[in-house]
Amino acid sequence: MMKDTIPPCAADALQRIRQVEIGGVVVGISMLDHILEEVAAMNIQDTRELGFELMRRVKVYNYVPPRVEDQYRVAILKEFNIYQKRGR
Repeated sequence: MMKDTIPPCAADALQRIRQVEIGGVVVGISMLDHILEEVAAMNIQDTRELGFELMRRVKVYNYVPPRVEDQYRVAILKEFNIYQKRGR
């Protein structure tokens, strides 16, 4: 269960947006750093399960068009791997 709350105002949410390239297009993902931190703490080993958990959380704060959900999942997993290599 997620402990976080939705940012109380749009200005706060804007400060938490990170740009990620998805399918050749740069997209702003709100709350991504927070999501990566929380999911990393879960120590999920299965890549498929990890991808679904990341996407479940990304969709709480962001609209993800259904036709590009797989592209989002690949990009978010890539960001997660970068996050892990940085040492959290």
